[in-house]
Amino acid sequence: MAMNLGSSGGIKADINVTPLVDVMLVLLIIMMIVAPLLQQGVPVTLPLAANSSEKPETQDQTVVTIDRNKDVYLNAKPVAAGQLEARVKEVLEDKSDKIVIIKADEEAPYSAVMDTMDELRHAGIEDMGLITETRRKLQGGE
Repeated sequence: MAMNLGSSGGIKADINVTPLVDVMLVLLIIMMIVAPLLQQGVPVTLPLAANSSEKPETQDQTVVTIDRNKDVYLNAKPVAAGQLEARVKEVLEDKSDKIVIIKADEEAPYSAVMDTMDELRHAGIEDMGLITETRRKLQGGE
């Protein structure tokens, strides 16, 4: 509480909310910075494609990532060789849409991508999508 220095000399009963607002603004800024970092997943360099379409990523998508070392990740968690089929079945058992998005590094061997797609087909997944980076036309060429 603060003292009123006016003529009445009584106690001021108003609540000072300025410190509360300051703390809330700092927390909001921290959340705005941290939230995109939590959605990063596995860092890969996506291949370029001219015919790709923009589609927003959502939290409930099932993403299989293949890095340049042929390591496979399911929703940013590493998967041991031969375990992808069982792990995908676990993840998709409660979902109505059985769609899997594949993010493969541009330096990942083609055989690793095909092996992963074969494992997904064995798991009963028929709908798969490949994520690419949109190719921008260079000025004066290409």
